[in-house]
Amino acid sequence: MKRFRRHGQESQRDRLKQELFQFNKTVEHGFPHQPSALSYSPSLQLLAIGTRSGAIKLYGAPGVEFMGLHDENAAVTQVHFLPHQVELVTLLDDNSLHMWTLRAHQGHSELLEIGRFTLTGPPGAPPSVTRVTAVLAHSSGELLLLGTEGGHVFIVEVPGFRELEERNISLDQVASSVPDDYIGRRNLEHVETLQENPVNPNQVVIGYGRGLMVIWDLEKQCTLHHIPATQQLESMWWTEDGCNILSSHSDGSYCRWIVGDGDVNDEEEKSDIPYGHFPCKAISKIVQLPAEEGPPFLLFSGGMPRASYGDRHCITVIHNKTHVALDFTSRIIDFFVIRDGPQHTGDPSSLVVLVEEELVVIDLKTEGWPVIQTPYLVPLHSSAITCSHHVSAIPLKLWERIITAGDLQKTHYSKKPWPITGGQNLAPDPPQRDLLLTGHEDGTVRFWDASGVCLYPMYKLSTAGAFHTDTDPNDNMNHCTEGEWPPFRKVGSFDPYSDDPRLGVQKIHLCKYSGYLTVAGTAGQILVLELNDEAAEQTVEAKVVDLLQGQEGFRWKGHARLDVREEPVLFPPGFQPFSLVQCQPPAVVTALTLHTEWKLVAFGTSHGFGLYDYQQKNTVFIKCTLNPSDQLAMEGPLSRVKSIKKSLRQSFRRIRRSRVSLRKHHVNNAAKLQEANARLEAELAEMELAPVQRKIEARSSDDSFTGLVRTLYFADTFLSDSAHNTPSLWAGTNGGCVFAYMLRLPAVEHRADEAVTAHPAKEIQLMHRAPIVGIVVLDGHGAPLPEPLEVAHDLARSPDMQGSHHLLVISEEQFKVFTLPKVSAKMKLKLTAIDGSRVRRVAVALFGSSRSDDYCESGLMVLTNQGEVHVVSLPNVKMQVHYPCIRREDVSGIASCVFTKHGQGFYLISPSEFERFSLSTRYLVEPRCLVEVPLHSGSSKQRRPQPDGASSAYRFTHSNAARRVMEHALLNDESEYLRER
Repeated sequence: MKRFRRHGQESQRDRLKQELFQFNKTVEHGFPHQPSALSYSPSLQLLAIGTRSGAIKLYGAPGVEFMGLHDENAAVTQVHFLPHQVELVTLLDDNSLHMWTLRAHQGHSELLEIGRFTLTGPPGAPPSVTRVTAVLAHSSGELLLLGTEGGHVFIVEVPGFRELEERNISLDQVASSVPDDYIGRRNLEHVETLQENPVNPNQVVIGYGRGLMVIWDLEKQCTLHHIPATQQLESMWWTEDGCNILSSHSDGSYCRWIVGDGDVNDEEEKSDIPYGHFPCKAISKIVQLPAEEGPPFLLFSGGMPRASYGDRHCITVIHNKTHVALDFTSRIIDFFVIRDGPQHTGDPSSLVVLVEEELVVIDLKTEGWPVIQTPYLVPLHSSAITCSHHVSAIPLKLWERIITAGDLQKTHYSKKPWPITGGQNLAPDPPQRDLLLTGHEDGTVRFWDASGVCLYPMYKLSTAGAFHTDTDPNDNMNHCTEGEWPPFRKVGSFDPYSDDPRLGVQKIHLCKYSGYLTVAGTAGQILVLELNDEAAEQTVEAKVVDLLQGQEGFRWKGHARLDVREEPVLFPPGFQPFSLVQCQPPAVVTALTLHTEWKLVAFGTSHGFGLYDYQQKNTVFIKCTLNPSDQLAMEGPLSRVKSIKKSLRQSFRRIRRSRVSLRKHHVNNAAKLQEANARLEAELAEMELAPVQRKIEARSSDDSFTGLVRTLYFADTFLSDSAHNTPSLWAGTNGGCVFAYMLRLPAVEHRADEAVTAHPAKEIQLMHRAPIVGIVVLDGHGAPLPEPLEVAHDLARSPDMQGSHHLLVISEEQFKVFTLPKVSAKMKLKLTAIDGSRVRRVAVALFGSSRSDDYCESGLMVLTNQGEVHVVSLPNVKMQVHYPCIRREDVSGIASCVFTKHGQGFYLISPSEFERFSLSTRYLVEPRCLVEVPLHSGSSKQRRPQPDGASSAYRFTHSNAARRVMEHALLNDESEYLRER
């Protein structure tokens, strides 16, 4: 009978797990790492980005996002939407072509790969014959023209990828129609670009690498005209009226050729080198679009004077008397222009530029051509991310105040709405307002709206204003003198070079109820800030804290502390510092916690920890945890790399000054220096924060960094006896030691006058000496204690103070529960006994049932060094579920992980992207969107969505191409390369 009862209990528990826990990777936030291709569909109003890792990402209106991943480990080199359809084609650097479609399924769209194709040449032909170098998606939506390295043009029927051999354009056919004297002078080389006549879709122009351009009639299969340019060809543009072809070349020139009923003039109408007669870099792309008023817009990338500005990444925009060279922060991948009007044939309205590190959108309708704020694809890594902090369920008042402060920082942005509006966002409104705070190497803290699919920038706080730093006030890359030529204008926010690495933010703690924020940095600085709606000029009072407490025999060999400004500083509206604690030695702050109800801040470094009363601006106590044998703790994280990092910063500063003054230095190794700087920062983070690798067995007290403080925790619990609860502070170290201090707080009416006092109460040394990564106190019901002020705001029930409390100590290797106040071991769960894992991140989370809104459980979210996420039950510390989440080799991803209060998490999958995941069945943030088939007026191909539940996404009429997609989809509905987010 007992066996059946136990089996029934286990089955019930299994069902409950299914209601509470489910692992999903839901969405990627930020900017794609190493983008390599760009495309835009005017009819769908969707943007597509391909990456060097083989990912394809589509973006429309905010919240409309799709992602696919090619099976091949190859870079995406080109992306092309089929006109007026929901298909797009990708070309990889392994020479394979892939067809993708947006298919409707259960009320929303999903991105699927429905076919792949590789050109095959005749037997014995060299690979160059079929190596694709140019792709043209014909306006009929039924043909792809593929130009190759061998100079041939293959015509392929889509979406079935059927080669139309009888319509291919061979190099011999083209060569036979070109004058012998031209052919004799040069080899035609590869097909560089293909363009369709906007007026006559039967005509295409084929541009060859050596400069020859040939207008080909697809219907008659013959050459109509040839354009004998003599410079290396980079790109072409056929003007909208069909009367001109623009060609851009490797010497920084562009030419305009008149195309009429007769032959093309042998001499171009106009040849121009926009930036002088000195050698210039190639113009890699040129676009001309008509305007209702005045001359057309002319846009081109590149063309800068090679000697003076060869390191610039520029797009030039010319219209009327306005001529601007937009100077971007990294290499330009591609650009396109969005036009007004329902048919997207009106005036140019927005310039969209994809560079290596960000997406920049320029408003071409507003005077001055300001930048439009991007609602997604924001460069999280505009300065390297050094830490993260998530806060759930932000009160509306605080939320609005942060938005207001952020809006004051965005006055330079255009007021125009976001121009990419494709698709419908079907995701429900977020159930709560969530903030993600990221700390950065340059001393900034950025506030992101993490409530939904889009990670939207709200506000940026800079801590550098409180200090004198190495920054040169004249060192301004945006500096541009009037009358300067070329007329540069700096655009973009990516700037990874920190002038002083000591500013780097290491720990953040925000109290959502009081509006207080504390930020700790690399040089032992802890700032306490308060949200203020008005600008204020004030002096930041600094309190120096000696964590060594006068111990002799120790000499700090690391960096010096930051120099605090003694004069009043004008701080803009937002979070303003009013108090500062400076640790000595100025080591990296490794632990931080804030209790706004008690008005206390606790902080820890590799030398000890302390408690600071920010109301009275006094230090309550200091505890040195430094092991006498630990000399490494005195060297500092920057000692080994300081000199080379300083030289790198000086080098970058010299580069910047040279750009502003002489503009004579050509810096070819900037990317290499940037990469070296990033490697050094990674080494710094690993040196300072990563625990020293040890064996699983018990560790020696002589191990390095045993005194490093890993976690700090405030609790109102029982320390002296079981009848009287008291405020307390708990600290856990790298050597497996837990310190508990009893705090005496004055009555509220005397809080400003009487001092807070602290007394040592408990000290626990774990036998295995594994680093302590978390401390939690459980109340009489076994529930974690609420956050400060949470009960006062009626957002949590008061903790049970009648039953006995328990202390949960989480080390890298085990979870151990102690009774309070006696501190006797009650139970434990040893993680290393399961699979040899080590705990890297831990947080308390609330898991709600997917079936009942009234039922929820508290659990412990755990991330291990194996990249697995676990949920451990409370208070009985039993393993509930575990899932693989992050690759075990991705050390930086594991180190960057942050959990939320409702069972979600974020971690960096690249320097610029967060992956979001969820362990909860109730709280799930993922894109749910629908893209409908465009109805193209004047086209015989019109598609309507098919009802949900059908085996294919759409019903097609009047189109052979549509019928082939249907057949292909039906054959491959279950097995054909599903890419679903």
